[in-house]
Amino acid sequence: MYYMGVDVGSVSTDIVIVDENMNLLESLYLRTKGRPISAIQEGFKLLKNKYKDTDISAVGTTGSGRQIAASIIGADIIKNEITSHAVAALNLDKDVKTIIEIGGQDSKIILLQNGIVLDFAMNTVCAAGTGSFLDRQAERLDIPIEQFGEYALKSTSPVRIAGRCAVFAESDMIHKQQLGYSNSDIIKGLCNALVRNYLTNVAKGKDIKSKIFFQGGVAANIGMKTAFEEILNKEVVIPQNFKVMGAIGAAILAKEALQKSNKITNFNGFNLANASFTSKSFECGGCPNRCEVVKISGTKKTMGFFGGRCEKWNKTISA
Repeated sequence: MYYMGVDVGSVSTDIVIVDENMNLLESLYLRTKGRPISAIQEGFKLLKNKYKDTDISAVGTTGSGRQIAASIIGADIIKNEITSHAVAALNLDKDVKTIIEIGGQDSKIILLQNGIVLDFAMNTVCAAGTGSFLDRQAERLDIPIEQFGEYALKSTSPVRIAGRCAVFAESDMIHKQQLGYSNSDIIKGLCNALVRNYLTNVAKGKDIKSKIFFQGGVAANIGMKTAFEEILNKEVVIPQNFKVMGAIGAAILAKEALQKSNKITNFNGFNLANASFTSKSFECGGCPNRCEVVKISGTKKTMGFFGGRCEKWNKTISA
Protein backbone atom coordinates (compact mmCIF):
# COMPACT_ATOMS: atom_id res chain seq x y z
CA MET A 1 0.00 0.00 0.00
CA TYR A 2 1.38 3.39 -1.04
CA TYR A 3 0.40 6.88 0.04
CA MET A 4 0.76 10.11 -1.92
CA GLY A 5 1.35 13.59 -0.57
CA VAL A 6 1.08 16.72 -2.74
CA ASP A 7 2.24 20.15 -1.57
CA VAL A 8 1.25 22.89 -4.01
CA GLY A 9 2.99 26.18 -3.32
CA SER A 10 3.35 29.38 -5.28
CA VAL A 11 6.95 28.57 -6.24
CA SER A 12 7.19 24.77 -6.10
CA THR A 13 4.89 21.77 -6.33
CA ASP A 14 6.13 18.74 -4.41
CA ILE A 15 4.83 15.21 -4.88
CA VAL A 16 5.93 12.25 -2.76
CA ILE A 17 4.96 8.60 -2.48
CA VAL A 18 5.69 6.66 0.70
CA ASP A 19 5.14 3.03 1.62
CA GLU A 20 3.39 1.49 4.61
CA ASN A 21 6.48 2.07 6.79
CA MET A 22 6.80 5.71 5.69
CA ASN A 23 9.86 5.00 3.55
CA LEU A 24 10.16 7.65 0.83
CA LEU A 25 9.81 5.96 -2.58
CA GLU A 26 9.35 9.01 -4.81
CA SER A 27 10.16 12.67 -4.33
CA LEU A 28 9.42 15.25 -7.02
CA TYR A 29 10.25 18.94 -6.60
CA LEU A 30 8.73 20.85 -9.51
CA ARG A 31 8.53 24.56 -10.27
CA THR A 32 4.92 25.75 -10.15
CA LYS A 33 5.53 28.74 -12.47
CA GLY A 34 2.03 30.05 -11.79
CA ARG A 35 0.52 26.88 -13.29
CA PRO A 36 -0.11 24.44 -10.42
CA ILE A 37 -2.20 22.03 -12.46
CA SER A 38 0.47 21.78 -15.14
CA ALA A 39 3.05 21.12 -12.43
CA ILE A 40 0.92 18.30 -10.98
CA GLN A 41 0.38 16.88 -14.46
CA GLU A 42 4.11 17.00 -15.11
CA GLY A 43 4.68 15.02 -11.94
CA PHE A 44 1.99 12.48 -12.79
CA LYS A 45 3.55 11.92 -16.22
CA LEU A 46 6.75 10.91 -14.45
CA LEU A 47 4.88 8.56 -12.12
CA LYS A 48 2.19 6.97 -14.30
CA ASN A 49 4.52 4.43 -15.92
CA LYS A 50 5.89 3.32 -12.54
CA TYR A 51 2.67 2.98 -10.56
CA LYS A 52 -0.87 1.77 -11.17
CA ASP A 53 -3.84 3.76 -9.91
CA THR A 54 -4.64 0.92 -7.52
CA ASP A 55 -1.18 1.23 -5.93
CA ILE A 56 -2.25 4.48 -4.27
CA SER A 57 -4.27 3.80 -1.13
CA ALA A 58 -4.77 7.43 -0.05
CA VAL A 59 -3.81 10.97 -1.06
CA GLY A 60 -3.26 14.08 1.04
CA THR A 61 -2.82 17.65 -0.18
CA THR A 62 -1.35 20.71 1.49
CA GLY A 63 0.11 24.10 0.57
CA SER A 64 -1.54 27.25 -0.70
CA GLY A 65 -2.98 25.33 -3.66
CA ARG A 66 -4.20 22.37 -1.61
CA GLN A 67 -7.87 22.94 -2.43
CA ILE A 68 -7.28 22.95 -6.17
CA ALA A 69 -4.99 19.94 -5.95
CA ALA A 70 -7.55 18.06 -3.85
CA SER A 71 -10.34 18.84 -6.29
CA ILE A 72 -8.59 17.54 -9.40
CA ILE A 73 -6.56 14.71 -7.85
CA GLY A 74 -9.31 13.36 -5.62
CA ALA A 75 -7.68 13.78 -2.21
CA ASP A 76 -8.74 11.92 0.90
CA ILE A 77 -7.56 14.62 3.27
CA ILE A 78 -6.69 18.33 3.00
CA LYS A 79 -4.42 19.87 5.62
CA ASN A 80 -2.70 23.23 6.13
CA GLU A 81 1.06 23.60 5.89
CA ILE A 82 1.55 24.01 9.64
CA THR A 83 0.10 20.61 10.44
CA SER A 84 1.82 18.89 7.51
CA HIS A 85 5.29 20.22 8.32
CA ALA A 86 4.88 19.38 11.99
CA VAL A 87 3.75 15.82 11.28
CA ALA A 88 6.67 15.20 8.91
CA ALA A 89 9.22 16.57 11.39
CA LEU A 90 7.86 14.56 14.31
CA ASN A 91 7.86 11.44 12.18
CA LEU A 92 11.62 11.88 11.84
CA ASP A 93 12.41 12.99 15.37
CA LYS A 94 10.01 13.11 18.31
CA ASP A 95 12.34 15.55 20.11
CA VAL A 96 11.87 18.42 17.62
CA LYS A 97 10.75 21.55 19.47
CA THR A 98 11.02 24.26 16.79
CA ILE A 99 10.49 24.22 13.03
CA ILE A 100 11.80 27.09 10.91
CA GLU A 101 10.17 26.82 7.49
CA ILE A 102 11.00 29.22 4.68
CA GLY A 103 9.52 28.59 1.27
CA GLY A 104 9.18 30.38 -2.01
CA GLN A 105 6.97 33.26 -0.91
CA ASP A 106 6.32 32.87 2.80
CA SER A 107 7.94 31.83 6.05
CA LYS A 108 6.70 30.12 9.19
CA ILE A 109 7.73 29.15 12.69
CA ILE A 110 6.15 26.19 14.44
CA LEU A 111 6.65 25.46 18.14
CA LEU A 112 6.07 21.89 19.33
CA GLN A 113 5.54 20.45 22.77
CA ASN A 114 4.95 16.80 23.61
CA GLY A 115 4.41 15.99 19.97
CA ILE A 116 1.74 18.60 19.25
CA VAL A 117 1.72 22.12 17.80
CA LEU A 118 1.89 24.56 20.71
CA ASP A 119 2.15 27.80 18.72
CA PHE A 120 2.95 29.05 15.24
CA ALA A 121 3.27 32.20 13.18
CA MET A 122 3.37 32.94 9.47
CA ASN A 123 4.56 35.79 7.31
CA THR A 124 2.89 35.95 3.91
CA VAL A 125 3.30 39.68 3.27
CA CYS A 126 7.02 40.54 3.23
CA ALA A 127 9.09 38.77 0.57
CA ALA A 128 12.44 39.39 2.29
CA GLY A 129 14.16 36.11 3.05
CA THR A 130 11.91 33.91 0.95
CA GLY A 131 13.09 31.65 -1.85
CA SER A 132 11.84 33.90 -4.63
CA PHE A 133 13.70 36.88 -3.16
CA LEU A 134 16.95 34.91 -2.87
CA ASP A 135 16.50 33.60 -6.43
CA ARG A 136 16.20 37.18 -7.66
CA GLN A 137 19.33 38.31 -5.82
CA ALA A 138 21.33 35.34 -7.08
CA GLU A 139 20.26 36.16 -10.63
CA ARG A 140 21.12 39.82 -10.18
CA LEU A 141 24.59 38.93 -8.85
CA ASP A 142 25.00 36.37 -11.67
CA ILE A 143 25.59 33.58 -9.15
CA PRO A 144 23.85 30.17 -9.41
CA ILE A 145 21.40 29.91 -6.52
CA GLU A 146 22.95 26.53 -5.65
CA GLN A 147 26.22 28.33 -4.84
CA PHE A 148 24.67 31.28 -3.00
CA GLY A 149 25.22 29.85 0.47
CA GLU A 150 28.78 28.76 -0.29
CA TYR A 151 29.66 32.37 -1.12
CA ALA A 152 28.39 33.43 2.31
CA LEU A 153 30.71 30.94 4.02
CA LYS A 154 33.72 32.52 2.28
CA SER A 155 33.02 35.93 3.79
CA THR A 156 35.72 37.47 5.98
CA SER A 157 33.98 40.75 6.80
CA PRO A 158 30.20 40.67 6.27
CA VAL A 159 28.59 44.02 5.58
CA ARG A 160 25.49 45.30 7.31
CA ILE A 161 22.43 44.98 5.05
CA ALA A 162 19.01 46.47 5.78
CA GLY A 163 16.84 43.35 5.79
CA ARG A 164 13.59 44.71 7.16
CA CYS A 165 12.05 44.94 3.70
CA ALA A 166 12.80 43.24 0.38
CA VAL A 167 12.96 46.57 -1.46
CA PHE A 168 15.34 48.13 1.08
CA ALA A 169 17.48 45.00 1.21
CA GLU A 170 17.94 44.94 -2.55
CA SER A 171 18.74 48.66 -2.78
CA ASP A 172 21.20 48.34 0.11
CA MET A 173 22.92 45.43 -1.64
CA ILE A 174 23.28 47.48 -4.81
CA HIS A 175 24.74 50.35 -2.77
CA LYS A 176 27.26 48.02 -1.10
CA GLN A 177 28.27 46.66 -4.51
CA GLN A 178 28.89 50.18 -5.74
CA LEU A 179 31.13 50.76 -2.72
CA GLY A 180 33.27 47.81 -3.80
CA TYR A 181 32.41 45.14 -1.25
CA SER A 182 32.91 41.53 -2.36
CA ASN A 183 29.98 39.34 -3.29
CA SER A 184 30.83 36.99 -0.41
CA ASP A 185 30.67 39.76 2.19
CA ILE A 186 27.45 41.13 0.69
CA ILE A 187 25.77 37.70 0.60
CA LYS A 188 26.85 36.90 4.15
CA GLY A 189 25.50 40.28 5.26
CA LEU A 190 22.26 39.55 3.45
CA CYS A 191 21.86 36.14 5.13
CA ASN A 192 22.44 37.74 8.54
CA ALA A 193 19.92 40.49 7.76
CA LEU A 194 17.26 38.05 6.60
CA VAL A 195 17.67 35.89 9.69
CA ARG A 196 17.36 38.98 11.91
CA ASN A 197 14.24 39.97 9.98
CA TYR A 198 12.76 36.50 10.47
CA LEU A 199 13.48 36.49 14.20
CA THR A 200 12.15 40.03 14.63
CA ASN A 201 8.95 39.51 12.68
CA VAL A 202 7.92 35.88 12.23
CA ALA A 203 9.47 34.60 15.47
CA LYS A 204 8.83 37.69 17.57
CA GLY A 205 8.07 36.71 21.16
CA LYS A 206 8.56 33.01 20.44
CA ASP A 207 10.63 30.79 22.73
CA ILE A 208 12.89 29.00 20.26
CA LYS A 209 14.05 25.74 21.81
CA SER A 210 16.26 22.94 20.54
CA LYS A 211 15.93 20.63 18.69
CA ILE A 212 15.47 22.98 15.73
CA PHE A 213 14.57 21.77 12.23
CA PHE A 214 15.08 24.04 9.20
CA GLN A 215 12.67 23.06 6.41
CA GLY A 216 11.57 24.43 3.04
CA GLY A 217 13.53 25.24 -0.10
CA VAL A 218 15.61 28.01 1.53
CA ALA A 219 17.16 25.39 3.84
CA ALA A 220 19.31 24.46 0.83
CA ASN A 221 21.18 27.73 1.44
CA ILE A 222 23.95 26.82 3.88
CA GLY A 223 24.54 30.53 4.45
CA MET A 224 21.07 30.90 5.97
CA LYS A 225 21.55 27.84 8.18
CA THR A 226 24.88 29.19 9.44
CA ALA A 227 23.38 32.63 10.10
CA PHE A 228 20.57 31.08 12.17
CA GLU A 229 23.08 29.07 14.19
CA GLU A 230 25.35 32.07 14.82
CA ILE A 231 22.55 34.43 15.84
CA LEU A 232 20.58 31.89 17.90
CA ASN A 233 23.72 30.24 19.28
CA LYS A 234 21.97 26.91 18.78
CA GLU A 235 22.41 23.98 16.42
CA VAL A 236 20.02 23.97 13.46
CA VAL A 237 19.30 20.64 11.79
CA ILE A 238 18.35 20.34 8.12
CA PRO A 239 16.42 17.08 7.59
CA GLN A 240 17.35 14.97 4.58
CA ASN A 241 14.16 15.69 2.64
CA PHE A 242 13.83 19.33 3.73
CA LYS A 243 12.38 20.46 0.39
CA VAL A 244 9.38 18.14 0.48
CA MET A 245 8.52 17.90 4.18
CA GLY A 246 5.07 19.38 3.63
CA ALA A 247 4.25 16.71 1.04
CA ILE A 248 5.61 13.97 3.31
CA GLY A 249 3.40 15.21 6.13
CA ALA A 250 0.38 15.16 3.81
CA ALA A 251 1.15 11.55 2.85
CA ILE A 252 1.43 10.53 6.51
CA LEU A 253 -1.88 12.24 7.30
CA ALA A 254 -3.48 10.48 4.32
CA LYS A 255 -2.42 7.12 5.74
CA GLU A 256 -3.83 8.02 9.15
CA ALA A 257 -7.11 9.16 7.58
CA LEU A 258 -7.44 5.88 5.71
CA GLN A 259 -6.82 3.85 8.85
CA LYS A 260 -9.50 5.78 10.73
CA SER A 261 -12.16 5.68 8.02
CA ASN A 262 -11.30 2.38 6.32
CA LYS A 263 -12.78 3.87 3.14
CA ILE A 264 -11.71 3.45 -0.45
CA THR A 265 -9.53 6.30 -1.71
CA ASN A 266 -10.96 9.18 -3.76
CA PHE A 267 -7.85 9.19 -5.98
CA ASN A 268 -8.83 10.00 -9.57
CA GLY A 269 -5.82 8.25 -11.08
CA PHE A 270 -2.68 9.13 -12.99
CA ASN A 271 -4.62 9.85 -16.21
CA LEU A 272 -4.94 13.36 -14.82
CA ALA A 273 -1.61 13.83 -16.58
CA ASN A 274 -3.46 14.01 -19.91
CA ALA A 275 -6.59 15.92 -18.85
CA SER A 276 -7.43 19.39 -20.20
CA PHE A 277 -7.62 22.48 -18.02
CA THR A 278 -7.63 26.21 -18.74
CA SER A 279 -6.42 29.08 -16.59
CA LYS A 280 -7.01 32.83 -16.54
CA SER A 281 -5.54 35.39 -14.18
CA PHE A 282 -6.95 38.54 -12.61
CA GLU A 283 -5.84 41.06 -10.02
CA CYS A 284 -7.52 40.90 -6.63
CA GLY A 285 -8.38 44.33 -5.27
CA GLY A 286 -9.18 43.15 -1.77
CA CYS A 287 -6.10 44.73 -0.16
CA PRO A 288 -2.98 46.76 -1.08
CA ASN A 289 -1.07 43.57 -2.02
CA ARG A 290 -3.17 43.33 -5.21
CA CYS A 291 -2.25 39.67 -5.72
CA GLU A 292 -2.46 38.06 -9.14
CA VAL A 293 -5.01 35.26 -8.74
CA VAL A 294 -5.26 32.41 -11.23
CA LYS A 295 -8.65 30.84 -11.97
CA ILE A 296 -8.45 27.22 -13.11
CA SER A 297 -11.31 25.54 -14.98
CA GLY A 298 -11.99 22.01 -16.19
CA THR A 299 -14.22 21.15 -19.12
CA LYS A 300 -17.43 21.66 -17.13
CA LYS A 301 -16.66 23.60 -13.95
CA THR A 302 -14.31 25.95 -12.11
CA MET A 303 -11.74 23.86 -10.26
CA GLY A 304 -10.37 26.62 -8.06
CA PHE A 305 -8.29 29.75 -7.57
CA PHE A 306 -4.57 29.99 -6.91
CA GLY A 307 -1.94 32.62 -6.16
CA GLY A 308 -3.40 34.85 -3.44
CA ARG A 309 -1.29 35.40 -0.34
CA CYS A 310 -4.25 35.10 2.02
CA GLU A 311 -7.05 32.53 2.27
CA LYS A 312 -9.68 34.67 0.54
CA TRP A 313 -9.75 32.73 -2.72
CA ASN A 314 -8.83 29.36 -1.26
CA LYS A 315 -11.97 29.50 0.86
CA THR A 316 -14.14 29.66 -2.24
CA ILE A 317 -13.30 26.01 -2.91
CA SER A 318 -15.04 23.39 -0.83
CA ALA A 319 -12.96 20.57 0.70
